[in-house]
Amino acid sequence: MAEIQAQGRPRIVIIGAGFAGIEVAKAVGRAGLAATVVDRQNHHLFQPLLYQVATAALSAPDIASPIRSILRPYPSVTVLLGEVEEIDTEARRVSCAHGKVLDYDILVLAPGTRTGYFGNEDWAPFAPGLKSLEDARAIRSRLLLAFERAEREPDAELRRRLLTLAVIGGGPTGVEMAGSIAELTRHTLARDFRNISPGETRILLIEAGPRILGGFDEDLGGYALERLKRLGVTVM
Repeated sequence: MAEIQAQGRPRIVIIGAGFAGIEVAKAVGRAGLAATVVDRQNHHLFQPLLYQVATAALSAPDIASPIRSILRPYPSVTVLLGEVEEIDTEARRVSCAHGKVLDYDILVLAPGTRTGYFGNEDWAPFAPGLKSLEDARAIRSRLLLAFERAEREPDAELRRRLLTLAVIGGGPTGVEMAGSIAELTRHTLARDFRNISPGETRILLIEAGPRILGGFDEDLGGYALERLKRLGVTVM
């Protein structure tokens, strides 16, 4: 730090423009320090509402804001679209896939997370996670197409399978997702089909722990469980 101070303002590189990266960039900007924010997307995503895009309640632009617009008030902060390919901690250098190289004094890593499949990566093609707009669009497409396929399916057993939807994980996103699917099937799509009744869709919420919303107060978990049951969700 003494060397950095002797050179003047530190060069700061922030990788990732999610909640953490954006807040760091704002704080750095308010202090008038020079920083570069690198993200492979040009938008900041409000992830808690991804489930509403996945169930056709919201459109993608409703929960995505341009990173440049968010950080416009901070002239010392630069935004760079790109994917980080390599970090050289000895040389203090970040290399991007498009060839841009950034030297840094301070590096902030806030790239987000990927869906974990507990060592079963072969599940991924069949059970997409919900971390990005692409994930939400893929789930929405599968969800709506399942009803279309069921509408034209003459075999009762195959229709039953098409109208059985499973959500894995009883945390906040899983609970919201299951509830939103229930509202979609019981209300939004209820009268749109002739050969099937979307309200008869079987929605399963599967949680490995002793209860849903394990990180919340037990009373809240119990309340959510009762609400889901009233919506027709089977919690396992």
